[in-house]
Amino acid sequence: MTSNRERVDDERTMSFWEHLDVLRGSLIRMLAAAVAMGVVAFLLKEPLFRVVLAPSQSDFFVYRWMGSEPFTLQLINTGLTEQFMIHLRVAFAVGVLAASPYIIYVLFRFVSPALYENERRYSVRLTLSAYLMFLFGMVVNYVLIFPLTVRFLGTYQVSGEVANMLSISSYADTLLMMSLVFGIVFEIPVVSWLLAKFSLLRASWMKRFRRHAVVVILLAAAIITPTSDAFTLVIVSLPIWLLYEASILIVARTNGQAD
Repeated sequence: MTSNRERVDDERTMSFWEHLDVLRGSLIRMLAAAVAMGVVAFLLKEPLFRVVLAPSQSDFFVYRWMGSEPFTLQLINTGLTEQFMIHLRVAFAVGVLAASPYIIYVLFRFVSPALYENERRYSVRLTLSAYLMFLFGMVVNYVLIFPLTVRFLGTYQVSGEVANMLSISSYADTLLMMSLVFGIVFEIPVVSWLLAKFSLLRASWMKRFRRHAVVVILLAAAIITPTSDAFTLVIVSLPIWLLYEASILIVARTNGQAD
């Protein structure tokens, strides 16, 4: 039976075209896993969209927790194929998310032979941390950021004579886009750690520009949830500010600083 060291040595001596064949096989396996999970999600239409559409209901647990007044958000379909295409897009996105542990494993298995042992250890830590923070960002968006955005923008009116009718396409695409954005935003501590590891970032710099960072965070929160409600603005800003503060601690520890 071939040991792990022998496998690594064999892969390091492979030609360019052999590496290309391995990459192609890895991509095929990743795509197949995503498609398979997407098909499962597609078949589970009712529970899938029960979760997706939950923030559009005034009895969503976040609204109850905040004591929000009941509201009505009417979702409509404006195209012949729109609902089917939304079903496909959402199911595929969920399929990619469900298959992501296997996808990351296949990618790491392809890349790891080119790494030294210490680099492989750091890569495992970095990949696992980035993956967990991305998932955490998506969860925060779903349970907090997106519902607040839907509640405000979905019920905002310039006049009582103008009724709000939100298309299902707009709703679903906004949810997917914001989930991706906040997944990336929550990578701030991981990116900070990586920059600190290469001595490109210091905790003293982040502390010096803390006030500037707070202003940027508030502006970003105001853009994400353009509401005059100060409580909502604080709720949206708080997770991002905590990420910045956590990044300072991570950078300080990485550089062995006491400042």
